[in-house]
Amino acid sequence: MQYLALATDGDGTLMRAGKMSRPTLAALHRWRAAGRKLLLVTGERPQDLCEFPHLELFDHAIAENGALLVACDTRDEKRLAKAPPAKLVQALRKAGVEPLKIGRATIETEASQQTAVQRVLGSHKTGWVVARNRDELMIVPKGVTKATGLAAALKDAHLSPRQVVAVGDGENDVPLLEYCGLGVAVANAVPALCKHADIITRGQYGKGIAEIIDRLLATDWLEPPKGKKRPAHRS
Repeated sequence: MQYLALATDGDGTLMRAGKMSRPTLAALHRWRAAGRKLLLVTGERPQDLCEFPHLELFDHAIAENGALLVACDTRDEKRLAKAPPAKLVQALRKAGVEPLKIGRATIETEASQQTAVQRVLGSHKTGWVVARNRDELMIVPKGVTKATGLAAALKDAHLSPRQVVAVGDGENDVPLLEYCGLGVAVANAVPALCKHADIITRGQYGKGIAEIIDRLLATDWLEPPKGKKRPAHRS
């Protein structure tokens, strides 16, 4: 069985400081030329995707940590979770949580605000939880992850998660790597993610992406470590 799709995080994985290198871009073109699909799985909001370089190369963008599905050719959006409750937003502001970025279905702030955020979530019982990504903190509906967002995209594409390679760098990429057939952490990934990766690249950021793409195109198959149990996959 081939890996037919690559699902990758954006900044910190595919890019560094918001910029994509030419070798990384060339690797993405090689992947597409081989007839494979590209999926962007990010915590970014849809308005932030307007600044994402070469978005046209991707079949879908799974935004807001799995809460929103965006068709990159039309920018049509499909919300996969409810909008943030007004009472939760008000409570966070009253608690002095700053800055706050309100998305279609998520709320974003800085990781330094985690104690205050947890206090608010504990007192209001809204069913929302936190997902950390390095220095950022996202507040999302319980059960919404990058994996659940990718599952919706794969259903539309008629692909099994076993046919997908996932690449990431942050804590919120753990569900994504565990869900897919092969989980890859770039060399600059946080230790918490590396523990869940089947492969850790030698190269950092986009160099790691290019590295794994070239390995996959050369061998067409990379096996997860023997004996590693992966969660059940559903198409």
